[in-house]
Amino acid sequence: MGHSPSTSFVIELDDTALADLYLISCGAYFPLVGFMNQSDYDAVLKSMHLKDGSVWSIPVVLPVLSEEANSIPIGSYVKLMQGDVEYGYMILQEFFVPDKAFEASSVYLTEDRAHPGVKKLFDRKEVYAAGPVWMSTRPASPFPYASFTPNEAREQFKQNGWKTIVGFQTRNPIHRAHEYIQKCAMETVDGLFLHPLVGETKSDDVPAAIRMESYDALLSRYYPPTRVLLGTFPASMRYAGPKEAVHHALVRRNYGCTHFIVGRDHAGVGDFYGTYDAQKIFASFTDNELGITPMFFDHSFYCKACGQMASIKTCPHEENDRMTLSGTKVREMLRQGIRPPGEFTRPEVADVLIQGMRENEGK
Repeated sequence: MGHSPSTSFVIELDDTALADLYLISCGAYFPLVGFMNQSDYDAVLKSMHLKDGSVWSIPVVLPVLSEEANSIPIGSYVKLMQGDVEYGYMILQEFFVPDKAFEASSVYLTEDRAHPGVKKLFDRKEVYAAGPVWMSTRPASPFPYASFTPNEAREQFKQNGWKTIVGFQTRNPIHRAHEYIQKCAMETVDGLFLHPLVGETKSDDVPAAIRMESYDALLSRYYPPTRVLLGTFPASMRYAGPKEAVHHALVRRNYGCTHFIVGRDHAGVGDFYGTYDAQKIFASFTDNELGITPMFFDHSFYCKACGQMASIKTCPHEENDRMTLSGTKVREMLRQGIRPPGEFTRPEVADVLIQGMRENEGK
């Protein structure tokens, strides 16, 4: 956090850029110190590395209007604002015009605007501003009890005596399948950093406030309190599948995690990615290069014949023994006030979601 120098130049931040400003400034996006210049941007799109060779898989850019690009001189100090709040400033080093079609096909592996990440990319402003940034005002968190910077998270891990920590990314409520893979991972490490994304998501995703209440309900009853830390990741969701899985791993490394869970269709949306593409992409890197060890899990489910949670790696039974419900079916049940089976969702979680959806739809 620094004191902003006097300047008359202003760039207005959208919600994604404001979240990215905070994540750059607090070290979550290390080694980035600012919004990417064209040479880093091009290197990331072509090779999943910055020009200095560091692994980085997603562009972190500051879109501006072409009128702003024409009116702010290179080398200027620029205030970064949203509405009437100044959140930080940057030293403007460069403007460049991206090839958004190439960015879409590189990051999202599609140019189809039915993909929410691609739509957002094309909806954002047309020129990118680059340069180092400083934050002067930390954005308020709706969840201050779970709002940790990377340094604060590392301090918590240290106080807990954890040497090995597994990170878990989610933008959804936690069902029994998630719980199962988290607990499998917890058998081999000192602690779990449950780190849900609470920034911008699709309109049909469960709102962050309802999800946070569901995580609290689950953790208070089914997890040992000394082995789990709940934090929040205030980024916008990109829905970039494999590329975003790598991004999520790198960010959790910066928060102090030694391991990171990658499940089926991580950060995916619709049918844009193969079920395990987000796991296969990690073969492009060495563990040393990543600085974190990915842990891969297959699709898991409750098997009536096994009498427990299982995965295709552990269960020999037929499909009709396995309890699987689509997300659409679950949402439909919750909307009708019906708890999904306990083998699928913990009743305490279901009750929070039913109540939350009822209140949300009543607004």
